[in-house]
Amino acid sequence: MDLDLWLTTGAALWGAAAGALVPRAAYRLCVEPEQPWRDRCPDGHRIGGWVGRARCVDGRAYGPGTGVVCAVTALVCAGLALATGTRPELGVWLLLAPVGVLLTIVDFRVQRLPDVLTLPLAALALVLLAAAAALPGHAGVWLTALLGALVLGGAYFLLFVLPPNGMGFGDVKLSLGLGAVLGWYGWGTVMLGTFAGFLFGGLYGLGLVVLRRAGRRTAIPFGPFLIAGALVGLLVGAHTA
Repeated sequence: MDLDLWLTTGAALWGAAAGALVPRAAYRLCVEPEQPWRDRCPDGHRIGGWVGRARCVDGRAYGPGTGVVCAVTALVCAGLALATGTRPELGVWLLLAPVGVLLTIVDFRVQRLPDVLTLPLAALALVLLAAAAALPGHAGVWLTALLGALVLGGAYFLLFVLPPNGMGFGDVKLSLGLGAVLGWYGWGTVMLGTFAGFLFGGLYGLGLVVLRRAGRRTAIPFGPFLIAGALVGLLVGAHTA
């Protein structure tokens, strides 16, 4: 088995293991704004901690399906490993990927991007990328990552404050972290990832309208599509770096 196959297999196993810990956190975070995080399972038993299996004391599972979450996270991590190879920034992508999956689940379920995830994501991305930049063999630029976070965050903030206010403030906070990871590989990657996110979101909204499941002014969760677009940009940027 060659090194690339070992790396991809290890990344997939990491993704599956990390994905198994996502459903409990997703269940706890999937609440309406101003509501406290859930601390009890559907049967009323207290949930201990944020990380662990999403199972009640009587053995019944709760939250999003663990198998699906594990499979998706494993696939994302394997793709990142294939695109990035042995470069040190791969460790950053593998650590951030489960957070992206968690944010996607929460936003799809309750149209909310919690500050406890979005703001630490941005800070963690910049700190980890600074560490990667200090190691030999990296293929990105930390300063561009910082500028990417600031520029994308500023652009999304303008979309938030200007009519017709189609961007939520949670999306603005999320864009800081996405701008950092995309900016690592340069401005072309930032533009590609941003365009892909808007494209995915637009196609999803159009599909809902065509199927008569939403109107032109129906709010949709935009975070998952921003994350998916960033993943596309990151895969292309890593592969071509």
